[in-house]
Formats: sequence, structure tokens, C-alpha cells
Amino acid sequence: MDIQDVCTSPESFRFLIVRTENGGIRDLFRFLLFSDKASGAKFLHSSDHELLLGGGDGAGVTPDHPWVIFVSILDLKIIVLFGKPMEWTGYFVEFLLNLLSENGNLPGLLHNLLRGKVVMPQRGSETFISAIGHLDGRIDLYESNLLEERISEHTSRGRSGHIEIGDRALMDFCMMASKLAYENDNVIRNVVNLHWKMHFVDFYNCWNDYHKERSTQVFILCDKPRDANLILISFRGTEPFDADDWCTNFDFSWFEIPKLGKVHMGFPEALGLGNRVDTSTFQKHLQVNNINITSSNAVAETRGRSEGSASISSSTSSEEQESAWDRSSGSEGPATTGKKQLVPDMVEMTAYYTVKSKLKSLLNDHKNAKFIVTGHSLGGALAVLFPTVLVLHEEKELMHRLLGICTFGQPRVGSRRLGRFMEAHVDHPVPKYFRVVYCNDLVPRLPYDDGKTFLYKHFGVCLYYNSFYIEQKVDEEPNRNYFGMRYLVPEYLNAFWELSRSFITGYVSGPEYEEGWLSILLRIVGLALPGISAHSHTDYVNSVRLGRESSIYMSSL
Repeated sequence: MDIQDVCTSPESFRFLIVRTENGGIRDLFRFLLFSDKASGAKFLHSSDHELLLGGGDGAGVTPDHPWVIFVSILDLKIIVLFGKPMEWTGYFVEFLLNLLSENGNLPGLLHNLLRGKVVMPQRGSETFISAIGHLDGRIDLYESNLLEERISEHTSRGRSGHIEIGDRALMDFCMMASKLAYENDNVIRNVVNLHWKMHFVDFYNCWNDYHKERSTQVFILCDKPRDANLILISFRGTEPFDADDWCTNFDFSWFEIPKLGKVHMGFPEALGLGNRVDTSTFQKHLQVNNINITSSNAVAETRGRSEGSASISSSTSSEEQESAWDRSSGSEGPATTGKKQLVPDMVEMTAYYTVKSKLKSLLNDHKNAKFIVTGHSLGGALAVLFPTVLVLHEEKELMHRLLGICTFGQPRVGSRRLGRFMEAHVDHPVPKYFRVVYCNDLVPRLPYDDGKTFLYKHFGVCLYYNSFYIEQKVDEEPNRNYFGMRYLVPEYLNAFWELSRSFITGYVSGPEYEEGWLSILLRIVGLALPGISAHSHTDYVNSVRLGRESSIYMSSL
């Protein structure tokens, strides 16, 4: 179905889609310099012609800021152009890093070469570490005994208890899980079981129907295998060499969910909740009070379409328990019988339905447990969108067991109306959604927000750390769009400071804070674009561990 053929009745979703393939550089410059609508229409597709003219509710694309559209489309074109080289570079870099590490670095590699006993890295093995893992090799939790104590205290207090988000142990747990999500399932299992002494539940490599590949990774763990108190869900973030991930961050395509607000289109696509090629798929999964999606049926259907995956079988083994949950939950949302049931028409398993099915099973098995959702970068956006859709589907019992959402370096996910909708569900009586931002990190400033015309807004509590790891509780991080001229000089001075700091942090704060050559190399890259190096996990881990304590609380209803 062509986008322009989609029904635009009041019952249909409104949407705006950016497409870079239909126009050239000449069209892009004509749109920038002359606000040529015909040229703009080659890149912008909408359910409502007024959106392209700046009408409607003022949240569309207007000629008042053509340079924003120009920069965004130009960035997308550049990323797409270098997509394959980025992928090949990523394979080479990760192979080289693992070749060095598995042979004892350069001296060991040369020695093994002379002996003819070079150890070749195997992608997907328990020793193959991602580029993110090599950038920051820390895997142990900070004050793990304190974390266990806090979790136990929270459970003993029942539903009225709370956990301080300023507690370094809990925040570090979320941050380290967000970092671990970049690894393969064998590495994650070893770290969770052997180093953290917790229980690894499963790892899912889920299908993104728009990208036509498995590009959404998420894993689940419990603090212990029986009578668990805490369940953690961690979504993988932006892969540094994945063009599709970066396109999602820079893209500003959106669709509007009636009664909820506008949502960045790429994030629900990553969760398996629609496909921009056929926007009616979003309506099937996200229509408020007009759908009835039974997760067990959805997962069973996707399982049948993707046999042979161990992750799928493990995630759908508890359908009977989930059915019992649905009958006893009293929910009037998607689990209610008597309405037409919709099955996701994805060709493979999708993240939202798979994770929701497994979560219901775990909460049914662990009666006292609550769950936390976390993620870094793109993973942070998925982490906040997952409970958003749970609210949309009226999964009241699941939301009652939500302990909190903690994201790191997360991009904007939608409009102010969406933020107000979610704040009403996760910020009362006390905040349960926390967004951690380090200094000049570029990604939390995406997509662009000029405060008036463009729709993307952050919401929730923002814990902002400057380059001295001093924490501030703010509504919005300073320089919310990164490109302000008055911030230009401080950004580059700060990049020089961060590079200098990388040589001394290990001496000042302890050997576990010593940065390796790869991290220092990224700091050098940051001299050209400070926002890229500031997105590193190193600074987020350091912010949590070295930052001053806060009086912010994460608690249950």
C-alpha cells in the first residue's frame, strides 16, 4: 500500500514520513533556499496535506525552519551513503579488537604468530566482546552487596516501599545492564550468572519488519532464580557502526496515536508495532480502546513463522500461565475477550509481544517481584516506549508491578502530549521514570526541538551530570539542541578537558577508572564533534559511580 493511498479519516492515524530516496541534492537545496513545496514533497509524505504547509496543530513541518529539515535529510543521506562502509568497518574493528585481546594484545599476538598458534576470534562466542565492551571493559557491579540489601528492603516494605534512584548501587545496576545489552547472548549469560551472581533469563534478537532484519536486541534477568524480588529488562542501544540505528536517531518521522500524542516512528517499528511502508499496521497495534491483542496468540503466531529460534521457544513456553494471568488480572485492555483479536502480521517475532509474554510469565512465577526497564541511547527510547504501550493496552496489572524506568543518553521519543500522558501514569505519587544525561551528549538532543514548531519533547525527571560528574535535577538538559552558538566554545573547551581528564582519572579515582587507548582515541575524535565522545558508556558509568548522591526517589504505586 502506498502511503498516499492511506485513509485520512479522523479515525486514522496522522503521520509524517521522511524519505531520502525520492529526491536529490538539487531538490534539497531548492527546498532550503526557496521553500519549494514540490521539492519538499519528494522527501516528506503525510496523511494530511496541511502538515506539509505548516497547518494543523502547529506540530508539523513548516517553512519557518527549512534548515532543520535540510540538515536532518542531509544527515540521513550521508548515513545511508556510508551505511555499508560503516558495517564493514565495524566488522573489521571488532575482529581486530578481539584478535588482540584473545592473543594477549600486540606482544602476545606477535608471539603466537611466530609459534603458529594464533587464536582466531569467533563472533557470537562467550569471549567475543563488542566494540562497546572494549571501549569500557568494566563488568562488575558497584557495591553489589548494597544493591542486594536495597532490593530486599524494598520487597519487605511491600507495595508502599521505595528505592532511592540516587542510590549508586541501583543506578549502576541499570547502567551496567544497559552496557551489557550490546554483547551477544553467551557473554551476557556469563556476566549475569558468574560475575553478578544473578539469574539470566533469556536473550532475544527480534525482527524489525521495516529494516527486514533482526535488529532489536533485549535481555531479561532476575536477581535470583526462585522467589525473585527484581526483574530487569534491558534493551540494546545504538550500535556505533549500524547505519540503521543512527538513521533512527536522526529521523524525525512520526505518527499520531489518538488520545495519546505523536510518537517517533522508528521506535515502535523497532519494537515490532508497525511498518511505515503500510501505516495501517500501526493502527492494528496501537489503536486506543479499539483493539484486543492477546500476547500469547501474537507470540505463538510469530513463533510459527520463525521456527528454529531458541529464543522464541523459550519466550513462548508459558502461554498457559499468561492466559491465567489475563483471566485473573481484571484488565479491560488487550487481554479482554469478546473483542476482535489481532495477530501481528510481522514475519518474525517482535520485541514488544515477546518481552511482554515473558514478563507476564515471570511475574506470575515470582509473586513478590517488580520490574525495571532500562537502556542506553536507542535502547533508552525503547525502554520508555515499552511501558507506554503497556499503558495504551491497559495492562494495569503489569504497570502496577513496574518499579521504574531508567534510561541513559536517550533521544526524544514523542510530543509533549505523549509526555503528559505518561507522566500521569509513571510520576504519581512519586517519579518512576528517570532520564540520565551526561554533559554534551548529542543523542539526547535529537530529534530537533525548537520549543515551538517541532513536536519532539523530553519528559520525566532528568538527572544531568556535567563534566565534573556533578549531578543536577533539571527538566531539560542545557543546550537542548546542541547546536547553539553560545555553547560552541564551551563544548570544545570541555572536549579538551575530557581528553586531559582521561589520562588522570585512574590516578585520582582508582585503577578501575583508568581509560584504555580506545577510549582515549574516542576522546580525540570528540575534539571534532564533542557530542559523539560524550555519548560513551565510560562517562555514564563514571557519572553514576563518582557523581554526588541525589534525593530523587524511584518507587512503586
